[in-house]
Amino acid sequence: MLPGMRLLLDSFWRAAAYCVRPRVIALSLMPLLLMATAASGLAYFYWDAAVQGMRGLLDGYAVLATFWGWLQRWGLGDVAAVVAPFMVVLVVAPALVVISLLVVTVLMTPALVALVADRRFPALARKKGGSFMASLAWSMSSTVLALIALMVSVPLWLVPPLVLILPPLIWGWLTYRVMTFDVLAEHASKEERDELFRRHRSSLLGMGILTGYLGAAPSILWASGVVFAAAFFILVPLAIWIYTLVFAFSSLWFAHYALAALERLRSETGQWGGSSAPPAGPAAQAIPASSPLASLPSSPSSASESAAP
Repeated sequence: MLPGMRLLLDSFWRAAAYCVRPRVIALSLMPLLLMATAASGLAYFYWDAAVQGMRGLLDGYAVLATFWGWLQRWGLGDVAAVVAPFMVVLVVAPALVVISLLVVTVLMTPALVALVADRRFPALARKKGGSFMASLAWSMSSTVLALIALMVSVPLWLVPPLVLILPPLIWGWLTYRVMTFDVLAEHASKEERDELFRRHRSSLLGMGILTGYLGAAPSILWASGVVFAAAFFILVPLAIWIYTLVFAFSSLWFAHYALAALERLRSETGQWGGSSAPPAGPAAQAIPASSPLASLPSSPSSASESAAP
């Protein structure tokens, strides 16, 4: 438990320190340009129609109409006019989060993983256990599952505590799945990746949930529908940049954690550098025959090294 917590905290502060590097900030601005353009276009053409449609939907329910009238009698004005933009934001925000995650995964994660690997783990062998197509299939399938879970959970958002719990949990699960696979795709073999998923599932899932909550933080900028409508072209790019920076941080956090865990895994089994064969003697006997690592292929170079004087 203690070594795992030490690894978690060590990778956390390293990821935070990397976020202030000019290269990381520049990379975080690339998705921002794409997302700001898309968000501005959608807002220009569809914002008024979306708000009016949401207002009509809210007024269409007799119970809600009675509730709005009761609030107006208490002197709160047209509450539905404020709630409608806020509800539009709640509907659009998850889509922005998913798109940001995919953009960061495709454009930023490989560059950030390479940055961490070159600076901290230059001697770590790259076994290329996940191809680009495998990574894409994994990301798309995980995203579909997350969207299904999101749509199924939408009615539960009406329960006040659950709207603050369920979306971050879903994004956390998605982040954990996508980031861990992409970080390990270049360096780990399939067996090593499966073993790391098994050993560190709880820590990786916790990291994903925490970054999921961090990704929900920019929604505070949209808490007021009036302010959001008045400053749309300022708040949306700012919120998207915060999203991308959070995902950049999550990529760095997962990269530091997963690559350090991979290095520790290989050190436990004697897989240093390009060698993949466990050492002979008691260390080799410590690996159970049923372990997935027991089936890893041996390297001729390791045999020659062990035979050298």
